[in-house]
Amino acid sequence: MADLSSNFLGIKSPNPFWLASAPPTDKEVNVRRAFEAGWGGVVWKTLGEDPPVVNVNGPRYATLFSPDRRVIGFNNIELISDRPLQTNLDEIRRVKRDFPDRAMVVSLMVPVNEASWKAILERVADTGADGVELNFGCPHGMSERGMGSAVGQVPEYIQQVTEWCKKHTRMPVIVKLTPNITDVRFPARAARAGGADAVSLINTINSVMGVDLDRMTMSPVTDGQGSHGGYCGPAVKPIALNMVAEIARDAATAGLPISGIGGISTWRDAAEFIAMGCGTVQVCTAAMVYGFKIVQDMCSGLANFMDEKGYASLADFQGRAVPTVKNWNQLNLNHVEKALIAQDSCIQCGRCHVVCEDTSHQAIWATKDGQRHFHVNDAECVGCNLCVSICPVPGTITMRKLQPGETDARTGRVIDGSYQNWTTHPNNPMRAGCG
Repeated sequence: MADLSSNFLGIKSPNPFWLASAPPTDKEVNVRRAFEAGWGGVVWKTLGEDPPVVNVNGPRYATLFSPDRRVIGFNNIELISDRPLQTNLDEIRRVKRDFPDRAMVVSLMVPVNEASWKAILERVADTGADGVELNFGCPHGMSERGMGSAVGQVPEYIQQVTEWCKKHTRMPVIVKLTPNITDVRFPARAARAGGADAVSLINTINSVMGVDLDRMTMSPVTDGQGSHGGYCGPAVKPIALNMVAEIARDAATAGLPISGIGGISTWRDAAEFIAMGCGTVQVCTAAMVYGFKIVQDMCSGLANFMDEKGYASLADFQGRAVPTVKNWNQLNLNHVEKALIAQDSCIQCGRCHVVCEDTSHQAIWATKDGQRHFHVNDAECVGCNLCVSICPVPGTITMRKLQPGETDARTGRVIDGSYQNWTTHPNNPMRAGCG
C-alpha cells in the first residue's frame, strides 16, 4: 500500500488532504467530525481581531449547476469567523491536543500594521497550532476594509506583512494568494522575498453568480440587494492548476512549497495538483456538497493510483508534470497529429461532423452506404482535438501522431522527426538574424 503521509514544512499529517479555511473549519464540532472522518489536516477558518465581524443573516451561497444538477461552481459572500477570537483559540487548543497527528494550521487576517499581526500570532502560538496561513486572498467584504485581496494584489504589502510575521513567530508561515490579479508570479515572489515558508493557492475568484430575471436582482440577494462574492468549485480547477504551474516553474520561486487549492473534488484532482508541484491539497466545496466522508474515497483512490503506477510515496510523483508546462513559443511546430474515428464504437450521432463543419476545419466527412459513417479527411485535419472533446463515446475518436517518414496530407511535408519552435521558425519576423 502506498504511503500517503505528508510532511509539509515539518507539519506532518497522515495524508495530504486538508480542509481549506472556510465554513467547514469554523468551529470545534466541525473539525472533530472531519478528523474522525479521516482528513489529514485543516486550515481553521480565518480569525481576525475582536470585536468579530458581522455576517449577513440571509443567503450567503449561490450555485452553478450542470444540466443534471451537479454542482460545478459555488459562490459565497461569507466573511471571516464571526465568533470571538478567544473562543476560536480555545477550541483550536483542545482539538490539537486530542488529534496530535493531524495538521492544524490557522488562517489569519488583521489590518496592515505590525502590532496587530504580532499580537494575534502570539495568541495563536499558545494554542499549539502547527502553522499559520496569511489570508491575502479573500475578494469580498474584507477587501473593502483594506484586507484580504486588497493586500494580496499589492506585492509590497505581501512582502511587508510576511516579514512582520516571520519576525514575530517561529511557526511556519504560509501565504495564501489571490487569483484576482494579472500575474500570480509577482505576489508569489513577494511572499518568498518576505521569507514565507510556503504559498497556498488559489483563493476564490471575484464573481457575480447570476441574475434573477423575475425579480431583476443579482444572486444571491440579502433584502433585495447583493454583493460580489468568491467563486470556487470544480469549474475553477483549470485556473488554479495554471497558477500553481506558473509558480512551480518560475525561476524566482522554484522550490517554494505549495499547498494547492481550487476545485479539488476527487483523488484524481488531488493527484494532478501534486504532479504540478503541490505538497498538500486543500478542499472546501466538495466537502460542503458531499460531506466529510468524501475524504475516504479520495485517500483510497489516490493510494490505488500510486500502487498501480509504482509510486511508494507522494514525493515519487510530486512535480513530475511541471517540466511539461511551456510557453507557446516553445512548442514543437513540426509535431503533427490527426484525428482517428473507431468505426466499431461510433454511434453515428454526427456531432463530430457538425461541429467540425460549422466551427472548425471541415475535416470530417459524412458518407452513407446503408447507414451513416463519418471519416476524417487528413488533408484538412489540423489535429485540433475538438472532435475528441465533444464525442459522447469515450475512446471512439483519438489523436494519432504522424511518425517520421509519413507525409502530412494537409501540407505535403514529410515528417522527419525534427524539432522547431516559433523562435527559430522562418515565418517568425522576430527570429534571430532578422532586422
